[in-house]
Amino acid sequence: MNASKHGSTHDILIRGADVVDGTGAPRYTADVAIDGGYIARIGDLAGARGREEIAAPGLTVTPGFIDAHTHDDRVMLSDGDMAPKVSQGVTTVIGGNCGISLAPMPPMRDGVPVPPLDLLDGSGRWYRYPRFGDYLDGLRAQPAATNCAMLVGHTNLRVIEMDDLGRPASGQEIARMRDRVEEAMEAGAIGVSSGLAYAPAAAATVEELIEVCRPLTPRQGLYCTHMRDEGDTVMASLEESFRVGRELGVPVVISHHKVVGAANHGRSVETLARIREQMTRQAICLDCYPYNASSTILTHDLVDGASRVIVTWSRALPQYTGRDLDEAARELGCGLHEAVDRLSPAGAIYFRMDDADVQRILQFDDTMIGSDGLPHDEKPHPRLWGTFPRVLGHYSRGLGLFALEKAVHKMTGLTAARFGLAGRGVLRVGAPADVVLLDAGRVEDRATFAQPLMPSVGIHTVWTNGQAVWRDGRATGARPGQVLRRTPQ
Repeated sequence: MNASKHGSTHDILIRGADVVDGTGAPRYTADVAIDGGYIARIGDLAGARGREEIAAPGLTVTPGFIDAHTHDDRVMLSDGDMAPKVSQGVTTVIGGNCGISLAPMPPMRDGVPVPPLDLLDGSGRWYRYPRFGDYLDGLRAQPAATNCAMLVGHTNLRVIEMDDLGRPASGQEIARMRDRVEEAMEAGAIGVSSGLAYAPAAAATVEELIEVCRPLTPRQGLYCTHMRDEGDTVMASLEESFRVGRELGVPVVISHHKVVGAANHGRSVETLARIREQMTRQAICLDCYPYNASSTILTHDLVDGASRVIVTWSRALPQYTGRDLDEAARELGCGLHEAVDRLSPAGAIYFRMDDADVQRILQFDDTMIGSDGLPHDEKPHPRLWGTFPRVLGHYSRGLGLFALEKAVHKMTGLTAARFGLAGRGVLRVGAPADVVLLDAGRVEDRATFAQPLMPSVGIHTVWTNGQAVWRDGRATGARPGQVLRRTPQ
């Protein structure tokens, strides 16, 4: 901590807060000064003043939260206030996950994007960037309230380069996809994501993935994967993921790690032990969201393994949005599978996990926090608005899974280090001023499956790059976000 120069003046001065700095270190009480978008001083600043001063005894100041897994690629352009995220304290999002990115622009099939690309834009109107660099230029020209670091989606590349998605790619197709990865990495992508559980990528072999991702190696880009299976063959899917990273010599991120289906409840003991073991041999990390239900497109396979299914949107029968699938089937006078066909294309929430597994994965030391929210669903999963306060409130303060310092580390310093976001995720002098002021004794999620658009409580003020983006329970309209590059450690 640094002592203040007598009489110094700062843009913003937060006085007397508990500082949780993102490293996992114990909290301490201090003043925090911000100048020109950076942390200027931390310590006893009694002799200083601020152009804006905030008395914060009883409040906690932390680094801005980093959402390790989002599908915010389009919403940063279409609704740049980013209220679902900044209302939670999120100041940086990782986009382009699950093999799905807004660029490069895929061809439309029957006038609309091939599922699951429609999770970002069902109309296809926002798929307008031929190259990944064009998309990043668009984000820089029209900043959002949050920073972002973006992955390029393997599924996009398959849809662009292949006429038949039900087979492995040929050598020529792989070469063309590899060229697109090279362009994306040169433009500023932080890595490649895959979504092997989805039909357009399910036929991809591990050899295809390795060869398409070759440009990651010289730049130490990330390979982030929605694995082929999170159910009965979850262990084989982990091994496949490890192999891609091992052969390329790059870090692997296991996206939204979970085990699904009643027969697999409890298997997080097995998966986490294997991940921990392999971490001694190669760079691996993982993220998860704090709920026992997932959300994606509506499919027969996922319905079969769920105890409950809620429709989040339906292009064919929008009147069933927000309704349980079994209720829709009864009203339609058909079985569940026929109801899926009649509702599709559509999205859904699936209850397939056990909360004991969720807690075990959350507690794992190297687990980052990612919302996996879908901002364009008509009635989305509550994780879109509630993920980070739910970790702080329900799981940390309520259940005592971990201390506040560890909870904050999982959503700040740990994530910044794993994704190579230099200077982010910590409160230290000279760092960019991504900052959250919150009430640690009160912060909690309010979004529910019935009312998923409810903002959380206990988030006082949020700054991105030194500008307030959330204050007094609403977005300020400021949009100071930056496109961040990866700096490998």
